[in-house]
Amino acid sequence: QAQLVESGGGLVQAGGSLRLSCTSDDSIDNAGAMAWYRQAPGKQRELVATLPTGGSANYADSVKGRFTISSDTAKNMVYLQMNSLKPEDTAVYYCAAEYTLGDIWGQGIQVTVSS
Repeated sequence: QAQLVESGGGLVQAGGSLRLSCTSDDSIDNAGAMAWYRQAPGKQRELVATLPTGGSANYADSVKGRFTISSDTAKNMVYLQMNSLKPEDTAVYYCAAEYTLGDIWGQGIQVTVSS
């Protein structure tokens, strides 16, 4: 069973940028899709971006034009480039690998955007 580890979170001022990384110990091509989710305090977990294997990226409306999901299959890594960050982007961000038999999740990483 694959394991996912996120990195790159932290504290940033509004308008700034961060790049999250997700490392898998399995080939990410084995997953149907790789995705980033987030969960803010008191809110449900929401999909931020998804990258189907061999397909095109999709984004939540709230991050379109600001966030970019990408992958490096040789390194089994997935990235989330976050630009023009807003305080409402503050959340724990999770990397996920979506398989036919179920999803694998990372442990999550905190992103805090100060105003």
